[in-house]
Amino acid sequence: MTSTRPGGTGPLAGRTVSRVGFGAMQLERLHDDRDAALALLRRAVELGIDHADTAQFYGNGFVNEVIREALRPEDGVLVASKVGADPNPGGAIPLRSAQRPEQLRASVEDNLVSLGLDRIPLVNLRRLDTGPGLRPEGDQVVDLDDQLAVMIAMRDEGKIGAIGLSAVTLDGLRHALPAGIACVQNSYSLVARDNEDMLRLCVAEGIAWVPFFPLGGAFPGMPKVTEEPAVLDAAKALDVTPAQVGLAWLLHHAPNTHLIPGTASVNHLEANVAAGSLVLDEATLAMLDSVPARVQEIPLG
Repeated sequence: MTSTRPGGTGPLAGRTVSRVGFGAMQLERLHDDRDAALALLRRAVELGIDHADTAQFYGNGFVNEVIREALRPEDGVLVASKVGADPNPGGAIPLRSAQRPEQLRASVEDNLVSLGLDRIPLVNLRRLDTGPGLRPEGDQVVDLDDQLAVMIAMRDEGKIGAIGLSAVTLDGLRHALPAGIACVQNSYSLVARDNEDMLRLCVAEGIAWVPFFPLGGAFPGMPKVTEEPAVLDAAKALDVTPAQVGLAWLLHHAPNTHLIPGTASVNHLEANVAAGSLVLDEATLAMLDSVPARVQEIPLG
């Protein structure tokens, strides 16, 4: 493994890890080429990545199984998972809500089995407070306190090491602070910065900020970082890709940011890692900071 940690290092769930991690969701695209999925994870370790983000509902367990097979204890990779949804194979949306406390506990148990772990270092509670994504209905409308109670209990039992929150509101995060929150995963990018107040709170509280959709554009109609003129200009001047500029901006923007870009391609993985060492000067940062932010909410059809 390389001694260089992509993007430098930062604290996460009581560990010091590379600020460029690996989001494993897209590994499900390699469902029919398990060897390629394993090779991609081994390459991530070789590049110095020691933070992988997954979930049991990624590929209905396939992604966790590949992580279990590919990663070794001596690699020292912090594996973060998430709960709050279950696989829904064959559904219009491949996920269904699983917000009730007993469902959160069952999801943690499923993750422990598929990952082959006695304890998951970090588990993110995926709330359904903000989009884009699922919305709670019926018995899936669950009070945050009830969810935190079971998460804290599992932490006390040693099943999880630290608690994170995902798709949470600013008020929700404030309310949850006494529980001890290690990280927040919300949708956030250069073109979708409506979570700026939450990011500032995370900086103040020493909470890691782990944005998903870091380049925007995950759904039709969402703004894309890689289509912004300022980003294109910066990429041309620096002889890098627009995606690398977008990722580098996130690392420069806040010291507590950890990236988890996902890919099923070794070439894209290497480009994402290279973005961690990209230096943006003050003029470039000012140009990028001036890009107008747009709301990233997408209605569900």
